[in-house]
Amino acid sequence: MRYIIVGTGAVGGAMGGRLAEAGHEVVLVARGAQYEALREDGLRLTTPEGTRTHRLPVVDGPEALDLGQDDVLVLAVKTQDGVAALDAWSARPVAGGGTAGERLPLICAQNGVESERLALRRFHRVYGCCVYLPASFVEPGRVLAAGAPLTGILHIGRYPSGADDTVRAIAADWEKAKLEAPVVPDVMRWKYAKLLSNLANAIEAVTGVLDGPDGFALFDRARAEGRAVLAAAGIEATGSAEQEEARGGRIRFDPVDGARRGGSSWQSLSRGTGTIEADYLNGEIVLLGREHGIPTPVNEVLRRTANAFARERRAAGSMTVAELTALADAAS
Repeated sequence: MRYIIVGTGAVGGAMGGRLAEAGHEVVLVARGAQYEALREDGLRLTTPEGTRTHRLPVVDGPEALDLGQDDVLVLAVKTQDGVAALDAWSARPVAGGGTAGERLPLICAQNGVESERLALRRFHRVYGCCVYLPASFVEPGRVLAAGAPLTGILHIGRYPSGADDTVRAIAADWEKAKLEAPVVPDVMRWKYAKLLSNLANAIEAVTGVLDGPDGFALFDRARAEGRAVLAAAGIEATGSAEQEEARGGRIRFDPVDGARRGGSSWQSLSRGTGTIEADYLNGEIVLLGREHGIPTPVNEVLRRTANAFARERRAAGSMTVAELTALADAAS
């Protein structure tokens, strides 16, 4: 199988680099400065083992690539960029007949729980992937992946549920690339659990830290709202004991080049992208709360504040935890 990484940022870059190191055929997809850096200088992947440069095929869109029946699309763009990517790739013809949407498997390797639904409108074969992979991308062409001895643990399964021979073959490939890939029939349980932990992303992004009693107290309030709306919606998330059994002690986070390992939302603000994924993290809890009559004032403040930071290109970490907590208190 050939892996086409649609979105070569932190997660996509780490996955693409590790798959290439394991001998798999990989094509990177990127835009702008990242595309230029990858094309000119290759992908520089830094792990606790050191830095390797991977000179892999790189394209800036589906028109630059001929697709075959053995291709696998890995969607690793942020969810807010997902519709454009899905529309572009799903209509692309595949050698031997049909389009990518009709013929090829698509793996949603993203935070949040909305991408799979968006993808299923356009692709017949959609797979969810719960990403537990510590990585950073703040400089064009360079990705830092701090996990050791595994780079990531990626629970995968068919969406909305189940497993098949395709996902088992993909998992076998990933297992050879320091990417543990448990195949599960209920992948969305894992993604909803990850959603609850990702409610902290906005706090880290706008305050620069998630540390100390005040930051964790605010996170606990956001997570309590999340658990309440999931319960009201009848949505099950993997429990902490099951997560600990699957992941505990299997990845340690080693510093690489003394660089800071910030979360995905912090990285978006640090790069000044102008967008952030808060609508699909805290905003998912707000949406479910509105649907089921559950107040979610803390998550609404986090969603709105993170979006304002991104839109106005305000510096990551330029608000204090006390200021953010005061906004949440006023809304509550």
